[in-house]
Amino acid sequence: MTQRVAIICGGRSSEHEISCISAGGVLAAINRTAYEPILIGITKEGSWVLIPEDHTMAIVNGVLPSVPQNAPAVVVDVAGFSSGGKDLKIDIVFPLLHGPYGEDGTIQGLLEMADMPYVGSGVLASAVAMDKSFAKPIFASHDIATVPGIVVKEGAWKSSAAAITKEIAGLGYPVFVKPARGGSSRGTTKVKSADQLPAAVAEAHRFDSKAMVEKAIVGSEIECAVLEIDGAPQASVAGMIHIDSRFEFYDFEAKYLDGATSIELPAPIDSAIAERIRNSAIKAFLGLGCSGLARVDFFLSEKGEVIINELNTMPGFTATSVFPKMWAATGIGYSEVITHLLEGAQKRTNGVLGN
Repeated sequence: MTQRVAIICGGRSSEHEISCISAGGVLAAINRTAYEPILIGITKEGSWVLIPEDHTMAIVNGVLPSVPQNAPAVVVDVAGFSSGGKDLKIDIVFPLLHGPYGEDGTIQGLLEMADMPYVGSGVLASAVAMDKSFAKPIFASHDIATVPGIVVKEGAWKSSAAAITKEIAGLGYPVFVKPARGGSSRGTTKVKSADQLPAAVAEAHRFDSKAMVEKAIVGSEIECAVLEIDGAPQASVAGMIHIDSRFEFYDFEAKYLDGATSIELPAPIDSAIAERIRNSAIKAFLGLGCSGLARVDFFLSEKGEVIINELNTMPGFTATSVFPKMWAATGIGYSEVITHLLEGAQKRTNGVLGN
């Protein structure tokens, strides 16, 4: 007997379109002998709708997909999901939402109240991982090196820009300015001198009233995927990100629109360092109390230091995304990863009384 899986995508965050692409990937790869997918979208305005399976969920001629506004409405509450007055009879939820209003613990709280099994981390881990300013001290408390930086709130910048600029100078340029609770590098700017700070801070604050300013680390970007299999977190092989020389850093366009980046698997690094990265990825996963899956991003400095950048509780999930690629290189295919996540969701309780 197949189980009905609600694949939820879109949302109100700046990563709406990336979420839709991820959902299209899962829709194409899910094992339909065991699962019946039901595609549910959240529009940019926050309306919930039932998306027809023939709706385009991929990039076509450079145009990113989005949730259609004129699809049938979905009602979601503590009783579950319904549309047109009919119960959708959902057994499991796969919330493929990136960024605020989805990856940050909000939808996880709703699903907890509805007592609905779902893929991924619970409320607390999702919320903490989303806010990098809170995640960093937790990583540090577990002896994982973090990037030096400071938090810049919008109100503080308006009243004390000169003092904050002086504090940032102490980090040494260049620095990166980014939203504290964003993703996909949207709102992120590389700043090489103090005169570039105001525009960069304003750009970050467009996405989040709390910005992070961090010292630029000279070295390589290394990523590692974590997947729970039979209740235990496993780390994939580590991969090295290569960025086209046209791009200064791993920004949104480089990640999604230009095909300008690639990942080398396994990363061409010393085996002892690779193992340290894999161990650190699991340590970060457990330290935040994560469940299901995560992609953990590191810097490997020119001095050989392993420094965590961030942990993503719901990374990009298309067949060509980094997370599935790392597992494919480790020996677990895309469809099998999806099955592990759905099976794990039914065995685990993420709520405060469950773990």
